[in-house]
Amino acid sequence: MPLEFQVIARCSVTKARASLLRLSHADVETPVFMPVGTQGTMKGLTVSQLYDTGAKIILGNTYHLGNRPV
Repeated sequence: MPLEFQVIARCSVTKARASLLRLSHADVETPVFMPVGTQGTMKGLTVSQLYDTGAKIILGNTYHLGNRPV
């Protein structure tokens, strides 16, 4: 299934929007809390703490991981 992005509501004043991001493994409602994985890790959180945040998506910067100096 390809990625799908659907706008659910818009604010005429601030131009903010609520949307639904459909991924192959889950649907993610936006705006969303999205932890950032620096160097492939979630620094400062245990796995159970990360799970308890309810995050359905994690941003991992694989571009910089692939370009690290040896």
